[in-house]
Amino acid sequence: MSETDYYKILGINKNATNAEIKKAYRKLAMKYHPDHAKDDKDAEAKFKKISEAYAVLSDKEKRKQYDTFGSTGFRQRYSQEDIFRGFDLSDILKEFGFGGTDYFTGRGRDSTGFSFGGETPFGAQSRQRQARIKGTDFVYELPLTLQEVASGTSKTVQFKSAGHTEKITVKIPKGLVSGKKLRLAGKGAPGPYGGPSGDLYIVSKVYDDPLFTVKGYDLYTNTEIKLSEAILGTSITVPTIYQKELRIKISPGTKHKTTMRLSGHGLPYMKGKEKGDLYVLINVNMPKDLTQKQKKLIEELADTGL
Repeated sequence: MSETDYYKILGINKNATNAEIKKAYRKLAMKYHPDHAKDDKDAEAKFKKISEAYAVLSDKEKRKQYDTFGSTGFRQRYSQEDIFRGFDLSDILKEFGFGGTDYFTGRGRDSTGFSFGGETPFGAQSRQRQARIKGTDFVYELPLTLQEVASGTSKTVQFKSAGHTEKITVKIPKGLVSGKKLRLAGKGAPGPYGGPSGDLYIVSKVYDDPLFTVKGYDLYTNTEIKLSEAILGTSITVPTIYQKELRIKISPGTKHKTTMRLSGHGLPYMKGKEKGDLYVLINVNMPKDLTQKQKKLIEELADTGL
């Protein structure tokens, strides 16, 4: 389904005030109303489009829903009849100097015979569509620790639906990193006119961790070695998110800020058996104060050309 840009149809920006919206609609209504554009065969279609745009953008709640969900999402929530419910075009056109045709109930026509058609403006087909409107989706932001993301967990989620509080236990799979969603079908708001309920989306928000930084499924951690260890080489242990330590070898001559990649020791993907990687940033501790003995040894090293 193609997107319908109501702002573009009226020639206004998204920050337009109610007065600017009304002014833009009045200008276009004067141009495309069939009484004024009798020689334009497309005038009726254009007038319907600008009237629909005005019906949505002049209504605070409809405009909010349109801005939030976009054209496609808005159309899933509002039928054509919903859009024009409570919108009295005849009074608006009277204000602009046109006749008093009631376009939205089918009572009366102006000199052009223009109307939105039928016994009602939208007919039985729209009523059938209206019964299939899906309810609003809910989004629940769920805080998780890195350990919970790594191993999976169960959480009790509490939210309000249809005026009452609902509490459910949700199994959180491994790998639900920040921004990933878990969809619970039918746990959103009830659909209007008996339509299907919306869905509940659980969105992970991972707590900051004292040892690891997260980027997608990869983990980053820092460790520190002595200057002598950087020069001569050594082996060190580094923590992992899985409650065990890894022993890694530091090669002689390792530079400050060297990053080592430990494949497969990051967070698990939600699907499959793959895992991200663990990156270890090696910081070489450069001493600021030396003892007399240390200073003498460094000077001796300097004499050797080191």
